[in-house]
Amino acid sequence: MFSLQTIFGKGDKFYGLLEASAESAHASAKALIELLSTPTTQQTLEKFKQARRREKNLFGQISEELVNTFVTVLDREDIEALNGALYKIPKVVEKFAERYTLASERIGDVDFNSRAVMLEQACQVLEQMVGQLRKGMDLDEVKKLNDQLQTIEAEADEQILELYRDVYANETDPIRYLVKTNLFEILEKAIDRCRDAGNVVYHIVLKNS
Repeated sequence: MFSLQTIFGKGDKFYGLLEASAESAHASAKALIELLSTPTTQQTLEKFKQARRREKNLFGQISEELVNTFVTVLDREDIEALNGALYKIPKVVEKFAERYTLASERIGDVDFNSRAVMLEQACQVLEQMVGQLRKGMDLDEVKKLNDQLQTIEAEADEQILELYRDVYANETDPIRYLVKTNLFEILEKAIDRCRDAGNVVYHIVLKNS
């Protein structure tokens, strides 16, 4: 016969799995900053592939545990929503890295670092937010972190507008124009994915506080 503590202890594993998923997303953002500072001849996608494999494994493990666990610490639909939102981040980051390495020789003078740093900051804040779920659903703290995430996303939106102004006015090479806008839009999408995951965390805490 299982005690309630044993049953809830099994459900508690979701905190660790979701935290690991947020950590994997953060790792992919840090790998991107490293890639952008690496000479073209030494660039590799291995760290992005590792982050994606780990995220995919965690996604599958969380989905499997939802089937096998009788009692969960959070509502099942909330776990599924956060699992799906976190899964998308390394996927988008790897997409950027793949395209950047293909085009880096042609657009090597374009500065992606400031936006990559914003992405890393967004992932760091998101990781803190996911960590708060285990700590007791502190609505004030999670709202403060979510506000930080929204601010980063708003700044990224402003920067993409500046990019468009620049390429419309100054870019004469149509291929460079297409590649630059595509890469910046992928980075913006990655930051948007962080915002989406943060909104899920905020919703969870708001519902449970």
